[in-house]
This record gives sequence, C-alpha cells and structure tokens, in this order.
Amino acid sequence: MRAAVIYESLTGNTRRTARLISEELAGAGIECSVFPVTRVDYQALADADMVIVGSWTDGLVFIGQRPGRASRLRKLPVLAGKRCLVFCTYAINCGATLDKLTRIMEERGADVLGGMAIRRDHIPEGAKEFVERLLEAIEV
Repeated sequence: MRAAVIYESLTGNTRRTARLISEELAGAGIECSVFPVTRVDYQALADADMVIVGSWTDGLVFIGQRPGRASRLRKLPVLAGKRCLVFCTYAINCGATLDKLTRIMEERGADVLGGMAIRRDHIPEGAKEFVERLLEAIEV
C-alpha cells in the first residue's frame, strides 16, 4: 500500500505532524511520500492508494476557524476514487476546520474516511493516534 501526505503549514507544526504521520505509516509497512501543497509530486499522488491531507487552523480564537490557505487545497488535482483522511493542527480551538477540510477534499472527488484535530503541543502523540485510527479505518 502507498500513501501520499499533503500538507499546508504556516509555522511548521503541520509539516512536523505530516512527517511524523509518514514515519508512523512507514513503521506499519506503508510506503509513504510527504509533500507541501505547493510541491505535490503528481505521479506519487496518482500511484497512492490513500491520500492524507493536513492543514493548520486559521481564523479567530473562537469563531471563523477554517483550513489555512484553503485556496491552495482547492487547487489539488481531482482525487476521484482515492481514499482520504484529513487532519488539522490547532492551538486553542479548531472549530469547524475538519468539516471544512473534509468538504474541500470531497469537492476534489476524494472518499474521506475521517479526520482528526491535533493540538500543537501534542503533535507526537496526535500523529501516533491518527495513524492508529487510520489503520483501523482501512483495515490493513
């Protein structure tokens, strides 16, 4: 099985999370590639059985939360037929970020199986839990 992890990061927290997710997947025997949303390897994306997309949470502390730079995520290629999981990183409150990220990926044609919000001060634990949930969802 092959996975592609695509992320949008502002301060580096989402990039770090994406890389830790990739390492956890590799430890589970899943071949994984990691790309910022601005430099996606389209061949690796086409070859992937699963796509994982992550973003930071933008917006005010308690209202208006959304995926950071969502316009970049909306420009991803069509993901028709691809299984997808989403994650977001946040500081205080992720609000509806996961729901909005899910909708963006569904608009790109992905079959979103679920997602998880990961607090920025719990990234290693969050990445590990995300992969555990992912493995349960896809029944590897």
